[in-house]
Amino acid sequence: MMNRKLIGVLTPSSNTALEPLTSAIVGTVPGVSAHFSRFTVTEISLRDASLNQFDDSKILEAARLLADARVDVICWSGTSASWLGFEKDRALCARITEATGIPATTSVLALNELLAAQGARTLGLVSPYVEDVQQRIVANYTGIGIDCVAERHLDLSVNFAFSEVEPDILRRMLREVAQQRPDAMTIMCTNLHGAQLVDEMERELGIPIYDSVSTVVWKALQSIGADLGSVKGWGGLFDPLSRARTDNPLERRA
Repeated sequence: MMNRKLIGVLTPSSNTALEPLTSAIVGTVPGVSAHFSRFTVTEISLRDASLNQFDDSKILEAARLLADARVDVICWSGTSASWLGFEKDRALCARITEATGIPATTSVLALNELLAAQGARTLGLVSPYVEDVQQRIVANYTGIGIDCVAERHLDLSVNFAFSEVEPDILRRMLREVAQQRPDAMTIMCTNLHGAQLVDEMERELGIPIYDSVSTVVWKALQSIGADLGSVKGWGGLFDPLSRARTDNPLERRA
């Protein structure tokens, strides 16, 4: 029998960024592959029609399809809990595991775990979202003791459009947010092509950057016991000895 590990990934239907990025990140990890299941997500806003896209029943149906592939972990590669509330993802993971018998995680829960492990108290937030969604995210992080000291957003609501944001726009947003020297920064959206910029921008800015595609891949690889050291060029998240992670703002202030 082949010795392999399978990562199942729940994907918004209009997303075209996270699948190639996820596959590229895990592509150098021996014996590991990523497999995807979609459910309908086309708009990000606080309208009822948009909020209803994240009804657990639709996500569970997609998760059950991944269970058919006997994946070792199921990941929600999406950031909806950042504005709907973190408990939403905790409940979702519990329901996925109850329905499939497979452990589950999410981009946002993985991000929050990383921020807690770092001891981050301030956060720089970069997203494509509209103002009211962005402010919900800021409020939710304030609620867990993390102050969003700087943020940039693009006021976009059509999910497909997020994937067409040029890398130079994301670089500019990160540079602007970095001026406030937060303990960490996040690229909050799994349909932005941000993950491949992290290594470069961490080296330039000297601040840990947690991209939401990368965070859930990190947690998935960790949960299946994969060698994180085999992931190269995707930022300090996968390499604790990198400059970006050791040049910790908390340590500089101590």
